[in-house]
Amino acid sequence: MADSHLKSYAFRRERQADWEELERLLDRAGGRGVEGLTSQELYRLPALYRAVLSALSVARAISLDKNVVAYLESLAARAYVALYGARQGLLATVTNFFQRRFPRLVRGMGWGLLLSIFLLLLGIGVGFMLTLQDNERFYSFIPEALAGDRSPASTPEELMVPLKTGGVADELTFFTTYLFTHNTRIGLLCFALGVAFGVPVALLVFTNGLTLGALAAVYHQQGLSLPFWAWILPHGVTELLAVCICGAAGFALGHSLVFPGAYSRLENLARRGREAASVAVGAASLFLLAALLEGFFRQLVHDERIRLAVALLTTVGWGAYFLFAGRGEAPLEEGP
Repeated sequence: MADSHLKSYAFRRERQADWEELERLLDRAGGRGVEGLTSQELYRLPALYRAVLSALSVARAISLDKNVVAYLESLAARAYVALYGARQGLLATVTNFFQRRFPRLVRGMGWGLLLSIFLLLLGIGVGFMLTLQDNERFYSFIPEALAGDRSPASTPEELMVPLKTGGVADELTFFTTYLFTHNTRIGLLCFALGVAFGVPVALLVFTNGLTLGALAAVYHQQGLSLPFWAWILPHGVTELLAVCICGAAGFALGHSLVFPGAYSRLENLARRGREAASVAVGAASLFLLAALLEGFFRQLVHDERIRLAVALLTTVGWGAYFLFAGRGEAPLEEGP
């Protein structure tokens, strides 16, 4: 009997830490489900569950203390329910993603988002100043096909045409589809380039800023800064924010490769890659909204006061969303 107790004690002592860790995770998941766990905890949960099943199998095979067997059976059952219990429906999953997970992931990449915003604003400022100093630089920043009739040689009347022109429904639908496809491609390219240690991400975000700054300079020279920004910002706040969010995801991937921490670079890339991919998916929805604003609202509403009011509302709305949505939940894994 004494030998049996010693065997049970030694068996439990070797594995006690893992069992207690699993218990803590299950206790935390009890209220909100596994969505309340951090990414690292979600990564650990299946491994701990398999370890408990293995321990349970051994305990039964060697006829270990019945109390230990009962404890492991209970722990394994709780872990099974947490991992394989009823899944949310599609609508609930999407709602939970945008209400909680997406804004929390973006906040978790806050340093990358701030860096992206800084690089974008820097690019706008540099493009603006360089174009004012030498109008010929405009053509270095903006391809002729993209500039269209807008150039340093354009008259104020010519520059105002795209700011005031509307369109028919079929044309607007086509325009919206094109914008969504183009802008999403740019954003996802920012995300994908993160695997090159993040350096191309910085260049792409900065280059986007150069383009906008050069165009702003052309309108500024003709005294049309207010109409220009009233034309750009209603959709631009959302669109440029989405680009910066994709940039933040790219920087997070690059950081995971340069500073892998306790993991190998491949393991860390896989771990952070899942988070970055979720952020990129969320950013794609912002590109869609921006395309709708650009393809419909901006083409149909020409009053500058209304345009600027919408720009202000989107700025405040996105700021509040990413600062406060999903707060009160278990914190995400720390990292960029």
